[in-house]
Amino acid sequence: MLPITNVSDYKELAKHKLPRMVYDYYASGAEDQWTLRENMEAFSRIQRTCLCKGCSCCRNYNGLIDNNTFMYNTLSSWSSYSIEEVNMTGPGIRFFQISVFRDRNLVQKLIERAENAGYKAIVNGSALAAYYASQVDRSLSWKDIKWLKEITSLSILVKGILTADDTRVAIECGVAGIIVSNHGGRRLDCVPATINCLEEVVREAKCRIPVFLDGGIRFKALALGASGIFIGRPVLFSLAVDGEAGLRNALQMLRDELEVVMALSGCASLKKITRDHVTTESDRIRRSRL
Repeated sequence: MLPITNVSDYKELAKHKLPRMVYDYYASGAEDQWTLRENMEAFSRIQRTCLCKGCSCCRNYNGLIDNNTFMYNTLSSWSSYSIEEVNMTGPGIRFFQISVFRDRNLVQKLIERAENAGYKAIVNGSALAAYYASQVDRSLSWKDIKWLKEITSLSILVKGILTADDTRVAIECGVAGIIVSNHGGRRLDCVPATINCLEEVVREAKCRIPVFLDGGIRFKALALGASGIFIGRPVLFSLAVDGEAGLRNALQMLRDELEVVMALSGCASLKKITRDHVTTESDRIRRSRL
């Protein structure tokens, strides 16, 4: 196996490990894949600033990431492993991502199983592929969030929010959190990159509920107000390449990269990462007009 120097290396290696159809599903996006590309390119247009500000912390940056950080493990309702099987794999904070099927009784039973297994929250997400579309209720609306709140005591997070208007409605419906997501560019092409929508959602949320980002890039997202980041494709590809060892290595690489950037940015803890540490396209346009 080729040496792995970056998490992105796992994607190329996974191409030779996974069946073509499976790899294409994980790696590709909808239609012309514009949104899939834009998700990454939008991040690259955001620049880091304040490098080496307060360099005293650089002498001892190991452990800059707070000890109380933790991983959310979100299990899809389309998983080939059961709620109970995943729960027996070890400790962790688990969310259950539910697709709202037309059969509401099935939805309620799945949520009850998640509750009994100790899952901490429900993520209301979309279906994973057109193959399953006939089973999913396409008339899903905000009233279904209220229905979910009636049948479970678990916290409910809504995934797929991209605008201030939807943020406002989600909060009015009583959700416990928001995941800014365009579903990896897989569901609909030509929608905005998640990172470009993050600040709008964070401003509207006004610290009333946590706002997470579905996208995988850490420092820039935290600087723009994300409470945390969900990671998908790197987990899948590293597991495909080298199982648990691959996943552990990928997560450690992500952690190491974040610690280095924090150190060079003068951030002694996650709470020290602020908006001043990044410059966006809108910042540059605004300054050019002054």
